[in-house]
Formats: sequence, C-alpha cells, structure tokens
Amino acid sequence: MEQTTTQSRLANLTRWFVPIAAVIVFAVWFSIAPPGLLGKADAVGYAICHRISERSFHIGDRQLPLCARCTGEFFSAAIALIFFAIVSPKKSGMPNWRLGMPLLFFFLIFAVDGTNSYIYLLKSTAPGTFDNIPNLYIPNNTLRLFTGSGMGIALAAILYPAFNQSVWKTVDKERALDWKKLGMLIGIIFLVDLAILTESPIILYPIAILSVLGVLALLIMVFSMVWLLVMRQENIFTSLKEMWMPFLAGITLAFLMITAIDLLRFKLTGTWGGFPLG
Repeated sequence: MEQTTTQSRLANLTRWFVPIAAVIVFAVWFSIAPPGLLGKADAVGYAICHRISERSFHIGDRQLPLCARCTGEFFSAAIALIFFAIVSPKKSGMPNWRLGMPLLFFFLIFAVDGTNSYIYLLKSTAPGTFDNIPNLYIPNNTLRLFTGSGMGIALAAILYPAFNQSVWKTVDKERALDWKKLGMLIGIIFLVDLAILTESPIILYPIAILSVLGVLALLIMVFSMVWLLVMRQENIFTSLKEMWMPFLAGITLAFLMITAIDLLRFKLTGTWGGFPLG
C-alpha cells in the first residue's frame, strides 16, 4: 500500500516536472544553436559527429550536418525504423544467429573502415604518427557512406525489437527481421546511397534532415527505455498515445545531452564547424 502511494506521488510529480524540464532544456538548446533549420540540424550533428569538412558531403559550399559516415549511419537507421514500424509493428523478436551474421558483418566493416580512416587522418595531420602501421587502403567518402549505412541497419535491427520488448503490454514475440525484410531494406538503403553519391541538392537537403531525425529517433528511443526502467513502467502500454510521458522524458534527456555536449565542445573549440585539424 505504501509503495503504491509512493509510486502514485512520483507519477503525479513527473507529470509536472517533465513538461517544465522539456520546455527549459529545449529553450536553452534553441537559443544556443545556430539560426535556421540547417543550423539547428548542425547543432544536433555537432553533439555526435566530428563534422570534418573534408569527410562530409556538401550542398554547394555548405557542409551537411553530419560527416559522410554518420550521414549513412543515421539516415539508414531512420529509414530502417520507419520500415520496421510498417512491416513489423510491435514485433519484439531479436534476429537469430543466422540473421545476426550479416548484422555483425556490417558492424565489422564499419569498425575496420573507421579505424583505417582514423589512422590515415592522424598520419595526414601529425606526420610521424603511426608510420609503422600501414593503411589498408585510401579512405574515401563513398566507403564511409556505405559502411555507415550498414551500421545504421544493424542499430535499428537491434534497437527496434528491444524497444518493443520494453514498452508493450501485449508483446508480439515474432522476429522483427527476416531474410526477405533484410534484403528489401538493404536494397532500399543501397538505392538511396547511390542517389546521395550524385550529390544533387535535391537529394542532399532531405537526407540532411532525415539523418538528423535518425539521430534524434535513436536517442529518444534509448532514453525513453531508460525512463521506463527507472520509473518501473515496462510493458504497461497498449498504444503510442499512452507513451507521451516516456517519449517527452526521452526527448528532454536527449536534448539535455545534446545541449551539454554542444556547450562543452563550443567552449573547447570556439567553432560550430568540424574539429580543427593540425
């Protein structure tokens, strides 16, 4: 009885605290972020990406909010989450070990290409560094885009069923991903990658926004799951409209993290651009 009363009081408190905190956090972030839609997108990318100009796609002279690798990772995660929501609603089964193999491969090539690219960067900006370690190949934005895209598929394929496992009162234990769906998803992402490589502004503008939405979607899902665990509200919801409080808490925590990193990074570098090289 006492525990129930305590939980009820906590729930009533959060109904006031979370919306107020959301308004404050978003207002602070909005005030410090650069102006304009793409400026705000830059501020989201700034919190999770190095944003080095040479490693990014550009619309004319304007750099996209995320580097080529992160653009691939997060636009593909956004598309994958939308895809799963349509073809696998509320399905919570994780990929089996056979389906896990291509996802593991996506992770490995992401790690290999990222490591090779990082070593190449250090050699270029700090002569004498890692001279005894050969590069496997010359890195480029095409490889960054494709390996990032594979990682985005892998992230969404794991996070989507994990989210469903945490949220729904009635859990559909069928796997969210099967071979047919994986093939369709890879095909869709591959075609979008090819379109991105044309570097047409008609393609890059929506991809810039979609990739940032992918960042926010992943962060909000993770922080919403954390909120459910902390508040002991797992598996009690039957529809998304009932999830407004966990989602609002997830949004607040996501923007709190983004704001903190933005402020720290800007204080250290003094620029909204990429990390200074050399």
